[in-house]
Amino acid sequence: MPEVEVAALEKTYPPPGVWARLRRRASPPRPALRGVSFHVDAGEVVALIGPNGAGKSTLLRILCGLLLPDAGTARVASRDVVKDRPEVRRHVGAALSDDRGLAPRLTSRQNLRFYAALYDVPRREVDARIDELAHALEARRLMDRETRTLSSGEKARVVLMRALLHRPRVLLLDEVTRSLDPGAARRVRTRVLADAASRGAAVLFASHDLAEVQAVAHRVLLLDQGRIAAQGAFADVQPAAESLFAAVAGEDA
Repeated sequence: MPEVEVAALEKTYPPPGVWARLRRRASPPRPALRGVSFHVDAGEVVALIGPNGAGKSTLLRILCGLLLPDAGTARVASRDVVKDRPEVRRHVGAALSDDRGLAPRLTSRQNLRFYAALYDVPRREVDARIDELAHALEARRLMDRETRTLSSGEKARVVLMRALLHRPRVLLLDEVTRSLDPGAARRVRTRVLADAASRGAAVLFASHDLAEVQAVAHRVLLLDQGRIAAQGAFADVQPAAESLFAAVAGEDA
């Protein structure tokens, strides 16, 4: 049974009404998702690719309960993301690109202990899990530093640890390692995805690194202007992806 089920999902952002009125100019609504449908099975790693503004972040935010869709349905861990949002969040590990959920004056370890309590991680297991993740994500030297002193790349490692700490059934990642250097990002992401999939978790991650996607994803979804333009194995999606990225680069040139 799929751990993530999405059917005809739609989301449109309204125009910036106040600024439009001040400037006496109407702005049209901006569709972010247009009838998106797919699934992710337990133990499967699925990559979301597409240019900026394609709808990747909106989709992930809906699946982890931070945004409400306008139409369609989405189920995560057999729970409806609208009707069962508190339960959905208990089964999801989410690491988003602009995450601000770390208390700045607490150390990384203290932050992780706090979230472990929220997710009912057994107390006797918390420190062992933190140490295991710190080793895997090359973050041991960060554990006793206040998070306000961390660089963006260092914070990204802690956010990933937080997403994995309660061993979620569904892992959602949105470019969270983009602030790491390419080598470290690839090492960290590969370890995270391999570990999650080996536990039977369903993984959905957004990336601009096609080499990385080719190496770790079982399937790929190509989003373009809120629609799925292609999906399947990397080799099947690659021509459409390269054509789309080339066209976008040409428009920006």
